[in-house]
Amino acid sequence: MSPKTRQELFAELYERYHQAAKVLKTQILNECCATTRLHRKSAIRKLNGPPPDAQAMPTPRGRARIYAREVVAVAENVWDTAGYPCGVRLKAVLQRWRPWIERRFPLSPAQTEQLFAISARQLDRRLAYKKRLLKKRRYGRTKPGTLLKHHIPIKTDHWDVTTPGFHELDTVAHCGNSAEGEYAHTVNQTDIFTGWVESRAVLGKSAVAVVTALDEMRAACPFPTHGYDSDNGSEFLNYHLLRYCQAHAIQPWRSRPYKKDDNAHIEQKNWTHVRKIIGYDRYETSGAVAAINALYRQDLRLFMNLFLPAMKLVTKERVGAKLRRRYDVPQTPLDRVIASKAGDPRKVAALLKCRETLDPFTLAATIDQALQQIWRLAHPAPPPKAPAPWTREPETALTRLSGAVLARGAEGPRQPVLTGGASR
Repeated sequence: MSPKTRQELFAELYERYHQAAKVLKTQILNECCATTRLHRKSAIRKLNGPPPDAQAMPTPRGRARIYAREVVAVAENVWDTAGYPCGVRLKAVLQRWRPWIERRFPLSPAQTEQLFAISARQLDRRLAYKKRLLKKRRYGRTKPGTLLKHHIPIKTDHWDVTTPGFHELDTVAHCGNSAEGEYAHTVNQTDIFTGWVESRAVLGKSAVAVVTALDEMRAACPFPTHGYDSDNGSEFLNYHLLRYCQAHAIQPWRSRPYKKDDNAHIEQKNWTHVRKIIGYDRYETSGAVAAINALYRQDLRLFMNLFLPAMKLVTKERVGAKLRRRYDVPQTPLDRVIASKAGDPRKVAALLKCRETLDPFTLAATIDQALQQIWRLAHPAPPPKAPAPWTREPETALTRLSGAVLARGAEGPRQPVLTGGASR
């Protein structure tokens, strides 16, 4: 019940309560407590106090909202299109996408000024009710490798690189609820310095397929590759990948077993670039792998690396029991590649031209259409194997004899039957 409705109810009961007898007052109090759900003593104080006209209405606390509904609706649309970034990243997305936002959404000059002046904290407040609806699930199916551990060193110190080209690797399984049989995997790769992400889908997790995907991603990156850091999975700890790294002057490293924090960069990208987009369904056909790769090679790659700003951790400081993290200004991976001056000039120029000609909203709609086609190719998990039906073994003379003995034991001792001959 709102305060205004409660005030009107007390105004109606006030005169009746003061003119009623004691028995009727009790009934009025019972009715008032049942309707307003107030404590009995509180209702008595209200009815015995000053008249309701003299009681001041409680003023609403807090300040009034200054952002129009149209402004918040545009921010929600951009937030949904950009893949649900946090407030700091969303504010950077609004600044990066400003030309396309002004063309797509008909806002007045005052509302446009509000949209690009809203703070990151206010964006988080306005989108909090939608963020609660999102659910996260994480799981992996990495089989530990036992070979070549003495050839590939462990990287235990923190990555503090100043040039692009050092990647973290991981695989994401698309097996649904069952790991039985052969199914698709996403080979995911992220650059530590720039945050540039490349992904490819493979059927199965063989060493040859993984190396082929890594070679394709190395050619697609706008900068040379210098090092690989992976977990201890068998798809990475094998002679095929070791020979490939030696042939292309790439230094391989591996993390400590069962320490996911050693690969924190790629673990975060596994969620934002694979799980949130492809989902948790099962894909086990070459057609599904081809459709996922078509999305990885073109639209999704351009959308994530050219239009979505990302934050980068600068410092970590422990203050008592808390860990204070400081991040730099959100930038897109392409902007970080340009700032590093280590990229291939031809590839960087081609990517800049793509960003000028593409519309992020149209690109996001194209990605959604491709995902609808990919989701139609999902297969349900194979049912669990039923136990083998009981089959009767072929009857032999020995089994017939044992069966006769068992039946005789069940019937009790049989008396010998004497015939004409003498018993032996």
